[in-house]
Amino acid sequence: MKIEHLEERVNDYKESIRTVVEKKTVWKQTTKKLIHSILTTIENQYPIGWEVQELSWIGNNEAVNINFYAFPPELIDCTNQIPAYQFIGGSALVFSQMHNGDVYIFIMFPLVESSSQESNIQELGVFKPTDISEKLIVEKVDEFLKEMIQWEVPSLKNRIGF
Repeated sequence: MKIEHLEERVNDYKESIRTVVEKKTVWKQTTKKLIHSILTTIENQYPIGWEVQELSWIGNNEAVNINFYAFPPELIDCTNQIPAYQFIGGSALVFSQMHNGDVYIFIMFPLVESSSQESNIQELGVFKPTDISEKLIVEKVDEFLKEMIQWEVPSLKNRIGF
């Protein structure tokens, strides 16, 4: 094989870098703002103890999430009936930008010491930034809430943690 044979691979590599830059640009200019806006609207319309956060870590990777940080205010009175009750926060729906510019969506479940749960993450998919829409965001919040309900009150067949 001659050096000239590498030209096609070199061109493919340059195109792959352009693709990543394009996806990261769309994330920064459009997708991240859309996710934050929709999640903030949901947070404000349904105040059940969650908050929206923007995160940045590992150099240039970023994420937007909605997480449960507090007990729903309207249900505080019912917890007084059970003094030993303790709210377990820490669950989150995360929209995270990956190294290649795609958006990885996953649920993080709270860590519970007595749980035998193998993983506290459930993957919901990987999407191009241009595929993220209000409809998709609302669908993922719906999935998140269904999973949190199942986590809080598991069915007897699929009991989590014990």
